[in-house]
Amino acid sequence: MRMTPKFALAGLFALALTGSAFAQSAQPATPAKPVAPPPAAAAPAKPAVTPAPAAAPAAKATPAAALIDINTASAADLEALKGIGKARAEAIIKGRPYKGKDELTQKNIIPDAVYADIKDKIIAKQK
Repeated sequence: MRMTPKFALAGLFALALTGSAFAQSAQPATPAKPVAPPPAAAAPAKPAVTPAPAAAPAAKATPAAALIDINTASAADLEALKGIGKARAEAIIKGRPYKGKDELTQKNIIPDAVYADIKDKIIAKQK
């Protein structure tokens, strides 16, 4: 059976149309962002291009200097952490030294929920 060029062209056209329909995915409509009114005429003109912001950290990273070392921190420093009171601070101090901060949950010193809240704020430095 021989195909005519017109029939083949029509088939390719139909295939192209259906392929592009399947390639598109429906996305929910997002509301338009409100546009700020233009600045007053008395205000100095701002440059049209603003400098690119510095690269942001991947997650809510705390600078290393601000991390609390669970191997050397005082009870007061530990109590400043969310979910750590006097009893848990004393338990943390009693369980020292730690090879890693996750040992707090492995040794059952604090519950997983408390650890999840403070894990980005603590460190276990080695001597």
